[in-house]
Formats: sequence, C-alpha cells, structure tokens
Amino acid sequence: HMGQAVQKMCPMCLIENGNDGKLQVIPQALKALAQIDQRVVVVAVVGLYRTGKSYLMNKLAGKRKGFALGATVQSKTKGIWMWCVPHPVKEGHTLVLLDTEGLGDVEKGDAKNDIWIFSLAVLLSSTLVYNSMGTIDNDAIQRLHYVTELTEHIKVKSKADNEDESIEFVRIFPSFVWTVRDFTLTLEFDGKPVTADEYLDKSLQLKNGHSKKVQEYNMPRSCLRNFFPSRKCFVFERPAATEKMKELSELSDRELEPSFVEQANEFCDYIYNKAEIKTLKGGIPVTGRLLGNLAKVYVDTICSNQVPCLENAVQALSQIENANAVQRAVAHYRAKMGEWVVFPTETQEELSQIHGTMVKEALKIFIENSFKDEDQKHQLELMKVLQKEYEAICDKNIQESKKVCQSIIKRVFQPLEDRLSSGSYMSPGGYRKYSQDIQNYIRKYRSEHGRGVMAEETLKEYLEGKKKTGETILAADQSLTEAEHQMEVERARTRALEQEKQAAKEKAEIYERMIKDQQHTYNENVEQLLKKMEEERISAMREHERVVEAKLKEQHDLLKEGFKEKAELLQKDIDGLNRQREKEQVESPSLFSTILDNVGQAASLFLPGILPKVGGMAVSYMSRFFK
Repeated sequence: HMGQAVQKMCPMCLIENGNDGKLQVIPQALKALAQIDQRVVVVAVVGLYRTGKSYLMNKLAGKRKGFALGATVQSKTKGIWMWCVPHPVKEGHTLVLLDTEGLGDVEKGDAKNDIWIFSLAVLLSSTLVYNSMGTIDNDAIQRLHYVTELTEHIKVKSKADNEDESIEFVRIFPSFVWTVRDFTLTLEFDGKPVTADEYLDKSLQLKNGHSKKVQEYNMPRSCLRNFFPSRKCFVFERPAATEKMKELSELSDRELEPSFVEQANEFCDYIYNKAEIKTLKGGIPVTGRLLGNLAKVYVDTICSNQVPCLENAVQALSQIENANAVQRAVAHYRAKMGEWVVFPTETQEELSQIHGTMVKEALKIFIENSFKDEDQKHQLELMKVLQKEYEAICDKNIQESKKVCQSIIKRVFQPLEDRLSSGSYMSPGGYRKYSQDIQNYIRKYRSEHGRGVMAEETLKEYLEGKKKTGETILAADQSLTEAEHQMEVERARTRALEQEKQAAKEKAEIYERMIKDQQHTYNENVEQLLKKMEEERISAMREHERVVEAKLKEQHDLLKEGFKEKAELLQKDIDGLNRQREKEQVESPSLFSTILDNVGQAASLFLPGILPKVGGMAVSYMSRFFK
C-alpha cells in the first residue's frame, strides 16, 4: 500500500521561507512523509530562479509516464518544495524530489535565508543538482558562493575537536551534479573535445598565486572540490526555438529538439540508477518518516538562531525513532500473539513456541527501525515489555485452563455429586463403591481434550475438597474390618500424594519452560544486536573508504595541477582519517564484549533465568564475529 500512498502525492511545500523572514516546516508535508516507511533517494535541485528547474523536476517525476502536471510549481512560495514518487528503478524505494524556490530572487527579498535554504538542500539530499544557464564560467561559479559559506552554516560534531570539519563534510554531503542549460559552446578545451565531466573539472581548476583576486577565484572551487568529491556534469542545448520556450512544460518530447530530449533522458537515467539512498553518518538508511523529522529538527535549530549540527540532529532523531520502533515491535507482538494463541494451550511448550517466533519477528522490526540506541536503552526496554506481556499471557493461559478444567470436572463428576446428595454411598460397601466411582471419573476427566496446562492442579483442588466427604463415608461403612479400614486410609493418602506430585510436575514444566524462554529471548536479542553492530561496522568502514578515496583523488588532481603544498596538507587529513580508523578497529572487539556484558547485566534484572550464561556467551559470540 505504500506505493499507492506515494502515487497520489502532488508537489507540496516542505519548508516555507515566510515573508516575515521565518523558516517553517509545513505540517501537511511532514504528515505525508510520515506515511513513507520506505527508504528514500532524495534529489534536490537548486539554482537561481528562472533557470528552468521545473522542467527537470517534471522530467524526473516521470510526467511522461502519464503524470499529469498538477499546477506547475510557479515561483510561488519561497522555500523548498517536495514531490514524492515511487522510485522508477529501485523497487520498494521512494524518490523524493526537492526544489528550492526563489534563490537569488531579488523581489522576494531576504537573501539571508537563501544560504539557509541552500544548506538545508545539502543536508536533506543524497544528490544535489545545481542548475545554471549558459556556461560554467567564473560568474556561474561565483554565484555558487553559498558553498563557501557552508562551513559557517553546518556543523557535523557538537564539540569541536580541533580537526577541520570539512573532512567530515565528505562523509555526509550529497553527490553533486551540475546541469548547464541552453549550453551554446562546443565541448572542447584547447581545441580538443572533452566530456561534460572533464569540462566541469577544467572549470574547477585552481590558479597559482596568493593575491586576493586569486584567493577569491580559488575559494568556491576549493570548496566544491573538497566538499563534493563525487561530481558529474550534464549540458543541455536549447530545448526549442525561443518563441516556443515559454510553454516548455506543455510541449511534448516530439516538439523539442531531439538532442535536448536525449540529454534530458541521459540525465534522468543517471539520477535513477546512480543516485544513492539518503543515509545519515555511519551509513544509517533514511526513510520518509525520518526525512521529515530531520527537516523539522534542522529548521527548529535554525529558528532558534543556532547552526544545525548533524550529531545533535541524529541524537534527537534516534530518540524519536527508537521509541517509535519499540512501540511498533510491541504492537506486532501483541497482535500476532492475539492472532495465534488459542486459550488454553494444550501445553506450555505450544505457547512457548508461538512466543519464540513472535519475539524474533518483533525484534527484527525493532532492529530494522532503530539506530544509535545508546547503551541499548530501547532494546532493553523492549525486552522488558515483551517479557511482561508474555508473563501476562502465561498467566491468562493458566487462568483459562483452570476455568475449562473446572467446567469439565463439574460435568464429569456430576453423577458422583448426585449420588452424594441422595446419600447412596452411606451404606455397607458404600466406601469402596465411592472410591471406585472417583477413580473412573478421574480416568474420564483425563481423557478429555483441551484442558490446558493446569489439568492436574485443578483436579487436585477438586479432590482435596472431597477429602472430608470420603472420610465420613469410610467411617460410616460398617462392612470393613479394622485392618481393611486402615488400608483404605493408607490408599487414600498415597493417592493424594500421587496427585500432589502430578500437580507439582505440571507447575514445574510451566516454570522451566518459561526460564528456557528467557534464555531463548536473550540469545535472540544478542544474536540480532551483534548482527546489527556488525552491519554498522561494515557501513562505517565503507564510508571511511569512500572518504579516503575521495581525498586521494583530490590529492592526485592537485599534484597533476602543480599544487604540491596543498597536496601535502591533504596527506595530513588522510593520515588522520586512517589513524582514527585503526583506533576504532583495535577498540571494536572489546567494545562489543563490554556492550554484551552490560546488556546481560541489565537484562538479568527482569530475565532472572539467564544469569549464569552471560559471560561465556559474549565470548562465544565474539569469536564468531572477529575471526
């Protein structure tokens, strides 16, 4: 049904840049995003107003696939508009298109918010498309001055540890695509043909020298190269003759220049196939709901006159998401137990097996929807709640079993009760008849189905209530000798003890099974937690490799362009990154075992059945993950 929900969405304003100079997130847009549980690929298109961005947006949204264009987003509201569509290539993903409206629009006033809008587009997207007209000349690059200001408008870590934050930018920034519209030149450099990507790289080459002028020239170029290691360029010729240009959105592909259509299709294919899903630092995948919360956290920060900080945002988000994940997991467990358990279950084992399956499913839901669960606080909370739920279900199972057994006893032993009422056992030989009848009815009772886990306990309680009656009948039976009388007393006592034993065994089975369940639950938790930690470790490693690779490429380019000093400075960054990585790898195993010990200790407070195995378990799990 997610696909359906996405299908019907029209473009809507996500972040409004109000006339009062205040940014605000539109609640309706948050509501729409909250419906999207799928992972999102977020493509933001930025560029000065009137550069024909809406054509690209419509093209990406698949207008040609019968997407009638709702009101084309005219430059109405300043801010960021969004359009969610099912991803045309990645099954089960949603493509979120963000369109920045009114950048550099003098009439709309308040340029101060332009940089915030640009920063938000960078923070929220996984691919940033910068759209400009004409050529990539110095003017076009200087217009991207927003990039040079990003360091003042985005923080990655909450406390500065003196390292240059722009190293961190590479981890979290989107990939960068420059689209040049109405491109009139031939793609060549010094008379040699070049690709669009080479054209962009040449345009971003630095100049030698230290004068103010050279610094101003180099600044935006350095920033683009440093912050956006993955850069791609597409050039588009004029789509149609000038007089037709006004109604570009009305024209069908047949009425446009074939080369333009081909270029537009190439661009779309690239975005569909190469634009990655949005992730948070550490490679945590973002869903629609998470994206909405992220936008809200950032805008709230900006409105309180602070600089959005990624670490704090992720911290705040993980609290919201993890609490939500616990609720969803518990709701799943409740619903499934309600669906599968028919009270009373024949055995405790039957209940235990359903419980085991549902705990596993609930945990999976929690693990998939949670991240950065500090000290496993939320996972422990989930364990605790599920244990309580299960205990309540076991309790209900016991009560239901008792009820059923009591009504079976009432039915099966009714003839006995009738004879007692009519006094038919109060005669010579009455006691043996009474005793025989009871044994027959017990056999009949035990052959009944669906009695559940308290069959012997309930029988024991009934028979205890008959003890006095039996003694009275025995005392009144004159046909027995003294010795026979004594023998019957002994036999009754033996039977009562035997019944006691059966009831105790039944209770022990329930208890032992519940203890086993605690151990199973705990093992399942550790198993899934370790798997998740291992996945996170691999994600972090991939992210690290990507950053180092980007830095090495930049270093290679600098050396090629003759900037030896700059290349040496970069080496410091690279060494720093590698040191940090090595430190993490050394600490990783001991971190794992510390976490497991803490989880074990915390869990044993509400899972008393698990204590002895905690230490040894951590070790055996560890050896599997760190071969």
